[in-house]
Amino acid sequence: MSRSDGLPGGRAAPDPSAAGAPARRAGRATSWAGRTAGGLAGGAVRVFLVVAALFWLLPTLGLLVSSLLSPTDLNDGGWWQVLSAPSRLTADNYERLLANDTITSSLLSTFAIAVPATLLVLVLGSLAGYAFAWLEFPGRDWLFLVVVGLLVVPVQVALIPVSQLFGTIGLFETTAGVVLFHTAFGLPFAVFLLRNFFAEIPRELLEAARLDGAGELRLFTRVVLPLGGPAIASLGIFQFLWVWNDMLVALVFADSANPPITVALQQQVRQFGNNIDVLAPGAFLSMVVPLVVFFAFQRQFVTGVMAGAVK
Repeated sequence: MSRSDGLPGGRAAPDPSAAGAPARRAGRATSWAGRTAGGLAGGAVRVFLVVAALFWLLPTLGLLVSSLLSPTDLNDGGWWQVLSAPSRLTADNYERLLANDTITSSLLSTFAIAVPATLLVLVLGSLAGYAFAWLEFPGRDWLFLVVVGLLVVPVQVALIPVSQLFGTIGLFETTAGVVLFHTAFGLPFAVFLLRNFFAEIPRELLEAARLDGAGELRLFTRVVLPLGGPAIASLGIFQFLWVWNDMLVALVFADSANPPITVALQQQVRQFGNNIDVLAPGAFLSMVVPLVVFFAFQRQFVTGVMAGAVK
């Protein structure tokens, strides 16, 4: 039967494929327009993010260039003068910095404070977080509420009573005293973070390990710690950055003869107001160390943050 036989009067029946052609063309046009608009919007967002990142890094770049200029060149103009005269850059400031015993010893003192304070918080926080998540003991929930409540206690409230306590037991103006103070104030957040992370581990996995004869310590070291690695790495980065950049606690409790880098730079400003050839490279070095730590553990940090967001 011909197509014209389908309607009275010999008229041809409408072709469904022909009727749908305009809709398909409109859909393709809409899809192309949508992809184009999406691409332009994505490009604009990327350009904006790049510009924002450059503005964010501009002070860091200025500090770096200032640390590579002599005091005379800095007094003649700003750091941006190297754009027209890059030959003015020199490493003499860093050579003088390494010859400054106060700055070099303060860097070692900062490491001696930041590393133990970070490790203690990670170890104690992991053990306490596992206990609060998976061990049954009397008053567990109430004790955890106390730990959470300690998160809102400001550091300034404890300065005077802890100073009196450290003076009585002989820990005032010692590295051990600063480490203990940072550990005490870092533990509430560590316990809160790791407890919530460990609590999301499937119970069946832990029960299977117990059926295989694993004790609590073996279960903690062989199962919980590997699974909680991203959260522990993120916590370690935060704790190290907090301790490294701290000035208030170091100014109160640290040894005045061998202070951390933040206090040492502050003393340089107080004693030598125009000592920019020491201050600029010293400040840049104190900033580079946390950046190196962050980028070294960047993957674990992002994994921990994303895992916490999903959970």
